[in-house]
Amino acid sequence: MPFTGPDSDRMALRDLLDTYADAVCRVDAEAWGETWAEDARWEMPDYPEFPPQDGRSNIVNLWVEAMKHYPGVIFSAWPGSIEVDGDRATMRSYTSEIYDQGDKTMRDRGQYDDECVKVGGRWYFSKRVFRNIHRQHAPKGL
Repeated sequence: MPFTGPDSDRMALRDLLDTYADAVCRVDAEAWGETWAEDARWEMPDYPEFPPQDGRSNIVNLWVEAMKHYPGVIFSAWPGSIEVDGDRATMRSYTSEIYDQGDKTMRDRGQYDDECVKVGGRWYFSKRVFRNIHRQHAPKGL
């Protein structure tokens, strides 16, 4: 079953995902970084220019540099599955990003496979693995 566990935990995990997406749109490194556990891991196998990162500070540093290439990004995310087991959870989510690069408008869609951990009553991403599903590059504005 794709959604299991207490409603309160599933809602808190959805809030975590929404907080992450909001921080991307606002390019807010502090808020974005606060969604990650201290010992988290971030992987994006389809983007070799962004190697896997371990630890919140390394993850945030990579993200700050990466965001320089995605000006004006609009980032949306929604869960396809949330499964809670005590203080651990797995989540699958889908993303849609729109941003301009030079004379093109980029539309990227992807999937995150997440592991989450509850620490001190709060949920964090402990591992996120992103895979690209679809990319569309069109003349700017289309």
